[in-house]
Amino acid sequence: MSKFGVLVMGPAGAGKSTFCAALISQLRSNRRSSIYVNLDPAATDFVYEPDVDIKDLISLDDVMEEMGLGPNGGLIYCFEFLMRNLDFLTDPLETVSDEYLIIIDMPGQIELYTHVPIVPQLVQHLSRGSLNINLCAAYLLEATFTVDRPKFFAGTLSAMSAMLMLEMPHVNILSKMDLVKGTLGRKDMKRFIDPDAALLEDDPADDVTFDTPGNDREAPSKADNLMGGSSFKRLNRAVAQLIDDYSMVSFLKLDVQDEDSVGAVLSYIDDCIQFHEAQEPKEPMDDVEMA
Repeated sequence: MSKFGVLVMGPAGAGKSTFCAALISQLRSNRRSSIYVNLDPAATDFVYEPDVDIKDLISLDDVMEEMGLGPNGGLIYCFEFLMRNLDFLTDPLETVSDEYLIIIDMPGQIELYTHVPIVPQLVQHLSRGSLNINLCAAYLLEATFTVDRPKFFAGTLSAMSAMLMLEMPHVNILSKMDLVKGTLGRKDMKRFIDPDAALLEDDPADDVTFDTPGNDREAPSKADNLMGGSSFKRLNRAVAQLIDDYSMVSFLKLDVQDEDSVGAVLSYIDDCIQFHEAQEPKEPMDDVEMA
């Protein structure tokens, strides 16, 4: 029997936990069940209490205090410890039926998805063997990144890197759409939904000038010059062209305050994991007791 789940990922502040809470609310309103798994050893506040919480196994604060590690090193240690104690995940998920959606809330350090093989190993464990979970990844990127186009393409590159590393069905999401409502027209937003490398060619930021005294505008050490010089622009164009060449990344729009928006994203996730195909058809009178 297959199980079904979604791995919610993305950089810090992208709204992953908020999205998980919105998913759970949407599922409950549709009379569907869910299991909420928190794998962020630094997370503290939850709208819904996790059914499985990594902090019951190990916490980032304890690791930093006892091992003398920083936040990033401590987080990697936590995941290495989890990989040595996978029964912590396997045991509670073993009995989950195919009617449940397993929602796994991941930390915001993107190096876990793009630089080290820990999360790919975790995905293999979850999707194979006794658990056999049909998984897809939901990678969140803040819609406010569209204001800074180089930053948007850097975030898109991290999403593509995660897709290549994890080798699993992927749904990329522009979160917090309510924060950019009215700032971009529909035609302009479409160029971010399906990333258009030409966005860098007509970037309004290129028209900004800096009023600095003397020859500061020519000083390469100035922060404004470093972020606006020809080398930086060439790097951004190379990143955008790489994304365009692979043509792998497109985004869904998400506003967690809009039930229809959350429902649309959930529908894409269900399609990725083939959730509905595994469900038994139900007759309208199934729940009515026959006299």
